[in-house]
Parts: sequence; structure tokens; C-alpha cells
Amino acid sequence: MNVYKTEKIRNVALLGHGGAGKTSLVEAMAFLTGITSRMGNVADGTTISDFDKEEQKRKFSISTSLIPIVKGDTKINILDAPGYFDFVGEAEEAAVAADAAVIVVNGKSDIEVGTMKSWTLCDRFSLPRILYASNMDYDHANYGKLIDELKELYGTKITPVHIPIRANDKLTGFVDVVSKKAYSYADKGAVKEIPVPGDLEDTLEDYYNTLMEAVAETDEELMDRFFEGDEFTPEEIIGALRASVADCSIVPVMVGSSINLQGVSTLIDNIIGFFPNPSERELSGTDLKSNAAFEANYDEKKAEKSAFIFKSIVDPFIGKYSLLKVASGVITSDDTLYSADLETEVRVSKLYVFQGSKPLEVKELHAGDIGAIGKLDCATGDTLSTKAAPVRFEKPQFSVPYTYKRYIAKNKGDDDKISSALAKLAQEDMTMRAVNDSENRQSLIYGMGDQHLDIIVSKLLTKYKVEVELDKPRVAFRETLRKNADVDSKYKKQSGGHGQYGHVKMKFEPSGDLENPYVFEQIVVGGAVPKNYFPAVEKGIQDSVVKGPLAGYPVVGVKAVLYDGSYHPVDSSEMAFKTAASQAFKKGFMEASPVLLEPIASMKVTVPDKFTGDVMGDLNKRRGRVLGMNPDHHGNTIVEADVPMSELYGYSTQLRSMTGGAGDFAYEFARYEQAPADVQEREVKARAEENAE
Repeated sequence: MNVYKTEKIRNVALLGHGGAGKTSLVEAMAFLTGITSRMGNVADGTTISDFDKEEQKRKFSISTSLIPIVKGDTKINILDAPGYFDFVGEAEEAAVAADAAVIVVNGKSDIEVGTMKSWTLCDRFSLPRILYASNMDYDHANYGKLIDELKELYGTKITPVHIPIRANDKLTGFVDVVSKKAYSYADKGAVKEIPVPGDLEDTLEDYYNTLMEAVAETDEELMDRFFEGDEFTPEEIIGALRASVADCSIVPVMVGSSINLQGVSTLIDNIIGFFPNPSERELSGTDLKSNAAFEANYDEKKAEKSAFIFKSIVDPFIGKYSLLKVASGVITSDDTLYSADLETEVRVSKLYVFQGSKPLEVKELHAGDIGAIGKLDCATGDTLSTKAAPVRFEKPQFSVPYTYKRYIAKNKGDDDKISSALAKLAQEDMTMRAVNDSENRQSLIYGMGDQHLDIIVSKLLTKYKVEVELDKPRVAFRETLRKNADVDSKYKKQSGGHGQYGHVKMKFEPSGDLENPYVFEQIVVGGAVPKNYFPAVEKGIQDSVVKGPLAGYPVVGVKAVLYDGSYHPVDSSEMAFKTAASQAFKKGFMEASPVLLEPIASMKVTVPDKFTGDVMGDLNKRRGRVLGMNPDHHGNTIVEADVPMSELYGYSTQLRSMTGGAGDFAYEFARYEQAPADVQEREVKARAEENAE
């Protein structure tokens, strides 16, 4: 592929609800610009962007793919991001690398949750955006209703620049609001000018006046002319539109049907015309030598070379590739770069640009361009620069995974292989974590939802040839006591020669400190138990609290006091006193009204206002205590509640079901509280059965 200078580059994320038509739009773009000789199909698994076996099997996008297309002398790096909520990390990676976004809106339906989430993501990264209404060839597509819904959500920013022309329930062309001209669609995306249909003249006038008001607000001189009744030239309108799109004050709405190649060429032209090139975006980092700010700003003329890795691809067959965006200067295929994160230099032997699954070699990448380097040890978010001018950019923040399940190897001896495979998957997927929970003797996978976890399991099998089963995770209960106990424990054993003798009298009571397992004190007088055996007694307590007598969970909040006992001058030993103390602990603990403590999560659930009642009702069923509700001033309510961790299993799926995917939640461990009697009884019984197996 040719080398492109910064001003001739556009980096565009394709965002939208799952199934809105993003991948079909990529296919149409690739076909019209000569990347492919025929259009692929999602149903057949033949698209350029959905190349992974899991994507082909499931018929939807799982990972962000990069497809560079060329129109004239401009390269557009298309980042096709998944729309399903479980893969939000992939969409976030696309937003990190993009300078603008096309949000694909499904003309077949009302505004979907994924559209709103995509808008929020663009706001988070300050991305200029265009709304592309796809599937406008659909029989019942209602463009006017779509615009009304968008304006209700996002106000006067919504500026339709196209009006679809329909005949016999088919999309046949569009009216360009800027030029007030109409066009019919011809073969392969071409258009032919036609008269404006009479039934669209009033709509055109309304949209044109809306556009003129929006344009006038961009400049005082234009505002004066607008009030004087002057007409703006198409060049003035386009110039004002470009500036307003760049600062996110206007969001144009365009129409098309990707499958029929309608409206796609016009969209490509508007991406080039309306969206900023990388040098019009700002990016600053830290100069590690001076600790001062380093203004990269995608300036290809800067002597300091720098880039940041926004995505990693790890494949057992093709190896590892680090996808990067050049932040300043020009990176060439014979450069030696420096990783401040690894504190080491790396030799760049080859540079690539990815075209779907296919890496294409290039000689250099200018600031703002997107490419890849193979076999780097760097991680997503790392910075590459030079040792002479080391730089670091801030690492992006990705969504936190809260859904987790326990995984068990199907075949004995696969544990190491599974750990290695999960580590590789975690390099690719910033919203996946593998955790070894040694306390509960379980291994956990964290993801964004049940579907995400299922796909991780499937990838383990197809890519790395290891099988795991998912199961409900154990919850980290604790044990403590509520009353006092006084215990006399003697360990005596005679078996020829020296015997074993240890005798302790101990009191057990609540310590009042649930952060620590135990407090040990001794108030022995008169040498009933020699001082040299005190550490052995404490060791007996220390070992006992690891696995409590009630259900085998760790013990917290116990105060153990050694106040008397006896010893034998020959037979007493540290082992004997340790054993006597362990016996005393088990007996005393069970006599002092032992209880289970369950972990409580402090939780925030953000949902549209209309779902607040449903969410609160569900939290109550989960034994949650609602602490408060606060508006976020964007039509949502933030419900704050304390919920037992054991009740959060499956919450992600339930919340999506209740809210149509519009709800989000986050939680963190808060404290331990006494479990209700029925929960304790059920858990003690389950642990007993488990230990009996």
C-alpha cells in the first residue's frame, strides 16, 4: 500500500447497535473503492472485516477490524467496531485510535440502545460524528420519525443533510439539503441529478432552514447575513459545516442502503470533506527527560518520533501484532524505537497496515496513520518513542468487567495450557481478566457478560485446543463468633519413649475487628504454661483460622486468650501445645454461637428513568438495600444500593433483560455482614456435601 501524509488521512470508527449494518457498510465501501472485487455477506461469513472463525460462526462482529480504503488521494482507515454490549472494549479501542466516527442507525427500527451508547462513547472521546441511516430501502423505513427521535434525544445538533427519495416503497435517490438538488441512484453507487420531487419540497425547505440556522450560529458575520435574509453559497455552507462537525456542534444525518450500494459513495465523500485529518486533533503526553508536556498533535514534521499501541492481536498461527497510531514524526521500517513502559529498545524490522486479516507491508507511517508492528512485547496502551526523546502518553481507560464465572479444566493436566492461553487472550481483550482465587480454591474468568465468557471458552477450544467448563463461582464467606466460650483442652499421647503432652485453658470472644482473623493474648501466671510454648499456642490458633470449623471458610474477628494450663517436663513439646490450642479453638468456636458472614457489595446501577422501579424491585428480591437515587441529568437515574455478593450472579443478563441493554452497573466490595439464617444453613449444608465427596 502507498504511503500517505497526515493531511490525506482520515481515521474513522464505525459505531452503532449490533445488527445496524456496520459490517455491510464496510463491504460496500471496500467494493466501491476497489479493495474487493465482490461484496461479501455476513450470513455467508465472507466479509472482509468479520474474518475470525467465531465471528463467522455467530454472524456478528466480536473484534474491531481495520480496513483502509482509498478515495482519490485520501486514505480512510475504517475501524469497524462491534455493536454488541459484551464487546464494548473493542469499540473503546476503536474510539482511542479514531479522529471521528460514523454512527450507523438502523432505518428499520426506532433509535436503539446501541445508538445511544455509541453517541456517549463519541462524547467521551470528543469525536466528531456523522449519523448514517442505513436500510432506508426497507419498506416501512420512516426517515421523518427517525429525525424527530434523534432531535428529541440530542436537540439542535441533529442536522439532516439528506432526504431519501422513495418510489414504490423502494429507495431510489436522495435530496441534498446543502445544494437543494435531487439525485437518483445509478449503478455501483453513482448518482444522476433529477428534479426535486414535489412531495418533498416542504420537507426540503424545513430542513434547509434548520441547516441555515445552524450554519449562521458558527460565525457572527454569517449570523448578521442570516437575519438580513441573505442566502449562503454552497461553499460557505460546506465550510461552516466542516468547522461545526469538527467541534461537535453539528451532527449531519445521511441516508443509504449499503447492500444496494446506495448512498455509500456520498458518505465516503463527506467523510473526506467533513471530518478532520489527524493534525487537526490534539494529543499531548509527557517528555520523560524534562517531565514537561509533550505536544504531539499528530505533527509529521516533528523530529521526535512517537506512537501509542491501541490494540493487540495475538494469534497462535500468525503471531502477535501491535496495532499503533503514529502520534508525531514519521516511523520507518528500519527504526529503533524505545518503550518507556518496558525500559528497552525494540528494532522495527517491518511495518504493516492491516486490511481485515491481511497484513500489508509498508515502508513508513506518517503521523496520524495507523499500522502494525509484529512480535513486540509491548501491551495495549504502551507508548513507543526514541531513547533520545522518550515520551509517554496517558493509557486509555477501558470498561471494567463485573461478570465472572468459575472455570474448570475438562482434562487433567491442562491447567498450565489454559493459564497460558488465557494470558494471550487477555493481551487482546482489555475487558477480560483471569483470576486465581486461592482462598476459595477456584479459577475465575471476568468479562462484560455471559456471551463474552462463552466466546472466551470457545476461543480456548478453537485457537488453543483446551477445554474448560464454566460454573457458578463460590462466594468468599467468612466465619466469626458472637458469644464467649471457655475451653479446657488437653492433648496427651503415649506411644513408648517420650509421649506428647500439652494442656491449655483458653477463652474465646469476639474481637470487634472483622478486618483481622484473630487477636492472641496470654495472661498465664505462675508458669502453668512455660513462655517458650506461647508461640506454639498462637501457631495453633493461626492455623485454625485459615479454615473455620463451621463451614471451612476463613475465620475473622476472634480474640483468643490463654489464661492457664499445665505441662510435663519431659513429654511437653511445641507440637503438643499447638495441637491442644487447635482443639481448643475448634471446640470454643462452636460453643460461641458461630455465624457466617457474607460479603456485601456497594453497587451503582445507572438506568433510564422509566426503568427505575423495575430495577429497585429486582434489587429488593436480591436482598439489596437501596440507599439512594440520584439523577445524572441525562435522563438516567443512578440507584445506589448494598447487595450481597452471592446475589449478583447473573445480574448482568437480568439488567439487560429489564432495560433492553440500556442499564449499566458497577460495584466494589464494601464489608462483611452476618448472613441470614437460611443462607447460613444452606451454605453450611452445601460445604458439608462438597467435603464429603
